[in-house]
Amino acid sequence: MSGRRVDAKVVLLGQEGVGKSSLVERCAHGRFRAGPYQNTIGAAFVAKVMTVGDQTVTLGIWDTAGSERYEAMSRIYYRGARAAVVCYDLTDSGSFQRAKFWVNELQNCEEGCRIYLCGTKSDLLEEDRRKRGIDFHDVQDYADDELFQKVAEDYVNFSAFQVMTGE
Repeated sequence: MSGRRVDAKVVLLGQEGVGKSSLVERCAHGRFRAGPYQNTIGAAFVAKVMTVGDQTVTLGIWDTAGSERYEAMSRIYYRGARAAVVCYDLTDSGSFQRAKFWVNELQNCEEGCRIYLCGTKSDLLEEDRRKRGIDFHDVQDYADDELFQKVAEDYVNFSAFQVMTGE
């Protein structure tokens, strides 16, 4: 792990093979390595210094293993995360179902974590649109309805709690 101060912990979650390590490689080193990739075991860490306006922010990015056998370990890495990038492969509908699992897991366990849903491998769709395994509208409906429905419910429940206690 880097000795650098980390301002925000970010975790990447998703089924194995969806491209989490490729995203980190692109972010950290500005390059894309054509596979084959080795499966991540446990998790890999990189610190990325970024500029936002006149501020410098260091993201501590944890690239977690996607294999279900490492699922319990992934929970260790997302604990205390400020943001989670939940990835799915646009050509694999099963990976989208797995992404929904991770979104639900984060909503139930990491209240202060902001969740970003990321469809990967769009370059494969540019080559052949028939490779799309997930309908765009299904993703849109999930993001618009289920995810934001949960946000709205939490907001209402939290607001009601504040009113009841007089805070």
